[in-house]
Amino acid sequence: MDEQYDLRLYVAGQTPKSMAAIANLKHICDTHLAGRYSIQIIDLVETPQLAIRDHILAIPTLIRRLPEPVTRIIGNMSKSERVIVGLDIELRSAAQ
Repeated sequence: MDEQYDLRLYVAGQTPKSMAAIANLKHICDTHLAGRYSIQIIDLVETPQLAIRDHILAIPTLIRRLPEPVTRIIGNMSKSERVIVGLDIELRSAAQ
């Protein structure tokens, strides 16, 4: 069964680091989770109070809400292997 991934990415404005995190995450998800993910981008410049909800201490921070357990990855998501391991994504090519 292919699990759905519910992701929440916290960024701060349209900075190069924030934009890189968004682009890198979308690329990883399109490559490894096509059709099985949703990403909610939360800009803490616009809604800083939302940082309290998920205890955000650094940005960008990615939170995988589903599948459980909840996991966090901090950084611009440029290290694909680290993100894949952190999200616990099974690589289809390796699994087959």
